[in-house]
Amino acid sequence: MGTFLPSPVPYLEPVTVKSFLLLSVGLAATTLVSSPAVGRTISDEQMMKLDLGARVEQRCNRRAMGLVGREHLGFHPDELVAYAYGDSRSSGAVVDASGAAVRSGNVWYHLAYSCQTSADGLKIERFKYSLGGAIPKGDWAEHYLVAP
Repeated sequence: MGTFLPSPVPYLEPVTVKSFLLLSVGLAATTLVSSPAVGRTISDEQMMKLDLGARVEQRCNRRAMGLVGREHLGFHPDELVAYAYGDSRSSGAVVDASGAAVRSGNVWYHLAYSCQTSADGLKIERFKYSLGGAIPKGDWAEHYLVAP
């Protein structure tokens, strides 16, 4: 009588906390192509469900957080509020958020950015920002800023 061997189980790459977090905020989405015919990422498909204004602001907020994290030693942004110190202004594929705030660790910082995306709101075409000083904890609640 022969020995029964189970069929091989395909190897699945383990999901680390880092890869899960990157995927959950869409930073790793460029590796998840949904269809070669469409050429869009899964993240792009989800973004297309939002109206243009929300889509543009989300892309611009993500760019701001990415740049702050890469260009400022020790910063690890995990939250951004574009309207903290004033409503962001948008027109089509352009957003100006001069009263934004970004959180890194347990501290919120002033942030201002100007951003332009492609007409569909999926690609950043122009972006500039300025990172300001820390926001006192006593001011957080008044400006919609929450503790981590």
